[in-house]
Amino acid sequence: MEHEVLGMLRSLLVVVAGLLPALVSPTAASATPSRCGGQAVTTYGPASVTGAVVGAAVHEGHVYVVTRGPKPPVLAEIDLSTREVVRSVTLPDGPADGEPEGGWAVAVSGGTVYVGTYPVPDLYGFDIATGKVTHLHSFGGTGGFVWSLAAAPDGTLYAGTSPDGRVWEYVPGTGAVRRYDVPAQGEHHVRAVAADDRYVYAGLLEKRLLVRIDRESGAVRQLATGGAAIGVVALNGDRVLAAAGGELIDVRKDGTDLRRVTIASGLLDALTTAADGSVYAASRPDGTVYRYRTGDTALTKVIDPPSYGDETRLLHVTGENTLLSVAGSGGLWSLDAGTGAAEFTDLIDAGLPPGAERPQSMLLVPGRAVYAGGHFAMEIRDLRTGGHRRIRVPGEPKAMVGNGNKVYAAMYPTGEIISVDVRTDEVRSLGYLGHDQKRPWDIEYDPRSGKLLVATASLSASIGGALSVVDPHTGGMDVYQGIIPGQSLMSLTLDAGRDVVYLAGDVFGTSAPSASIAAFDLARRTVLWRAEPMPGHRTFQDVKLHGGLLYASYKRDSGAWIALDPATRQVVRQGMLSGYGELTVHRGRLFASVFRDGGNAYELDAERGATLLATGMGDEWHTNPQLHFEPGSWNAWAIAGRDLARIRLDPRCPPVTVPAPGTEVPA
Repeated sequence: MEHEVLGMLRSLLVVVAGLLPALVSPTAASATPSRCGGQAVTTYGPASVTGAVVGAAVHEGHVYVVTRGPKPPVLAEIDLSTREVVRSVTLPDGPADGEPEGGWAVAVSGGTVYVGTYPVPDLYGFDIATGKVTHLHSFGGTGGFVWSLAAAPDGTLYAGTSPDGRVWEYVPGTGAVRRYDVPAQGEHHVRAVAADDRYVYAGLLEKRLLVRIDRESGAVRQLATGGAAIGVVALNGDRVLAAAGGELIDVRKDGTDLRRVTIASGLLDALTTAADGSVYAASRPDGTVYRYRTGDTALTKVIDPPSYGDETRLLHVTGENTLLSVAGSGGLWSLDAGTGAAEFTDLIDAGLPPGAERPQSMLLVPGRAVYAGGHFAMEIRDLRTGGHRRIRVPGEPKAMVGNGNKVYAAMYPTGEIISVDVRTDEVRSLGYLGHDQKRPWDIEYDPRSGKLLVATASLSASIGGALSVVDPHTGGMDVYQGIIPGQSLMSLTLDAGRDVVYLAGDVFGTSAPSASIAAFDLARRTVLWRAEPMPGHRTFQDVKLHGGLLYASYKRDSGAWIALDPATRQVVRQGMLSGYGELTVHRGRLFASVFRDGGNAYELDAERGATLLATGMGDEWHTNPQLHFEPGSWNAWAIAGRDLARIRLDPRCPPVTVPAPGTEVPA
């Protein structure tokens, strides 16, 4: 009997041995399993639509606005008597590389509306009589901005640009172009310009200077230094006005009689003057309107904002007491400065063609909805009905996290934390982070404490970032700066079991050579350690704890990624991806979605390295590419081009190729 059993075992081993070559052969390994069939990509139209605007100008009873985000940008003409859009045109792609996505700068001269665009610094003209749009000039290559345009009394145009930090002259009658010398050595951003019959007045961002440039000779004279970047310049008789953060600078055109007044909080983002010499200013983030006259020792509040939490793109006096404004979110409001009566019009409701924008952030509330953060709005796709809706929020949701019936969002440019009720869409403010922490990058929910953890950067490279611990029930905030001294904080990841949060830094804009990672004890609120894993690498994009290792991707280093042992602070694996993006843990695996090379998704593993899962997703995120997996499946919500998409990212299947926008998705 024993010999028979042994014989049977030998026979079985022979059979298994005969099967092994087939099991491991290349043909068998590459065969597509049945689970990999069917449609791998489903798209649902634009993830986020917008009517947000940047540049605006008023002319003869009409206001002209230019959209931001959609490609190509739209120039719309609004009749102020009816508050309706009466004409709209798109700005064609110019001959330079890259495509315009908006126009910060708008000016009217000689029957033409001029628009300066970004991220290609081009100049366009819209003939008011004929409606024809013409590309007139390129001030530089892709990545540049025309920040401001001003028309001198003789019709000559002046533009402030970056990154060359120049003032340019354009003569409409001849098309002649002149580039002035850099107004201050080392300056890269001329943020604002105004012009009279003899001089151009320019506000500089980095050097924080208000300067005067002789239109004929090009000679530069410094008029004032601001305590912050100078972002707005206006003329008021024989005086020049400039906004530098929350400070209003008021100086004679020859640089004498310098006066300064400052608001208690926020920054001034728009100025205009009235015939009686009064100056009106709007502040951000609250949108409050102030009045000022030379000699006043303070700005006088006129009225609370008709569009709370908004950016003011244009402030204009019409009639005796009426203020007109264009809000950055895509709104038009008027205000009677005497009575305080206000009227607000949403530009999309007025007929502005909405367009698909680059999403800021995304969040999946499983079984309920997908939230996409846009410019002053959230787009919500209901997973139960297939319907979608859009709600207004005060800023750009740079990062979102969910818990229970609430979505929490960290907002730019205010540093405000808001909640959105998933049942009612009610938006509620939890307060502002303060401490100059206005650029949030990451947010997580700590299940042990019930608190929100927020990683932020300042708007100034000279001020370090912070970790903020926010109580979503009370709005209480503890802000910890200096966890990584002198660095912005780009990302965080929580080890809830140990009550430790890991933070990743950024030294861009400073003289420091390398970005750091730090471990912070949430119970004792102390720094446990800091490390520079990759000398010379200056910006972390994301960090994620997975399998006892810290995985991190770098932004400005061509897609470098690492796996770090937090116990030893040693890099145990490093590699390269096609670009940078965010990391996601799902079903015991780590995934990355990145920019460049068509927009790709990978699985990362310290032993196996990077495995390509999808390509062709595009480079259309405004912030960082993200993946949001459905629980219990390999389907992830993401962006394909600018469309919301559901993509199968099964690591056991061949890589998915996402079809280009407008092409049929294969079954």
